[in-house]
Amino acid sequence: MKIAVMTDSTSYISENLIDKYNIHIVPLSVVFGDTSYREGIDITTEEFYQKVKEAEQLPKTSQPSIGMISSKFEELAKDYDAVISIHLSSGISGTYQAVVSAGEMVDGIDVYPYDSELSCMGQGFYVLEAAEQSEALDTPEAIIARLDEMKQSMRAYFMADDLTHLQRGGRLNSAQAIVGSLLQVKPVLHFVDKKIVPFEKIRTRKKALNRIMSMLREEASHGKNLKVAFIHANNEEAAVELKEQFDAEYPGMDTTISYFGPVIGTHLGEGALGACWYTKA
Repeated sequence: MKIAVMTDSTSYISENLIDKYNIHIVPLSVVFGDTSYREGIDITTEEFYQKVKEAEQLPKTSQPSIGMISSKFEELAKDYDAVISIHLSSGISGTYQAVVSAGEMVDGIDVYPYDSELSCMGQGFYVLEAAEQSEALDTPEAIIARLDEMKQSMRAYFMADDLTHLQRGGRLNSAQAIVGSLLQVKPVLHFVDKKIVPFEKIRTRKKALNRIMSMLREEASHGKNLKVAFIHANNEEAAVELKEQFDAEYPGMDTTISYFGPVIGTHLGEGALGACWYTKA
């Protein structure tokens, strides 16, 4: 059985890995005024953060249409028997449900939608694992089982510099955003039941980052073989610093730098930092 792997643009996988594993992408979009930009196609991450600084209002985001997704499945049906389609959490976007609907409309290929229950490089880790296993494991069910196994150890924590982005986008409720702004709180956030919620309310940026790193170190100290991504919103220097600190303490770990692109950056705002990790098999 020939199995394709598809995801959406919020997995923020590097171009070289997309090419290496022949990963198929459907883009989400950011909307400034009346103009829509498909992330990774019509606008780069660098252009996005510059445009946000110049814009009078924060952009909005939009998911790919069912028609766009079904067209992609029809295209894949020419060369593949099945597709595993891995997407950002259904609790913050309708993309996953659109994939489910599109999959029910298409003939000639078996569609296996997968809800990552988070986003960014955590989602990307599932995509890369599926791509690596698509030749070693001969059924989609076996690959899905491996992703479910990964999900048991997947962790993702992040900190937003400005909570107004999350509040305006409806990803964090108004009361939480107002309290955070008044008290200058830098809460550590994570996903629970597919939605973004505060994990701990911490007063300063430095302490919030230290808390994230302490949780990562705690897992690494038990001798686990972790795959780790340090993620930034237009602040690569800070992410590199976190990575170098961790690499110095745990030189055998598999670590990488990733980023919050336009769609997720719309909700987190510039300066956000985070880390995600899971235990490798």
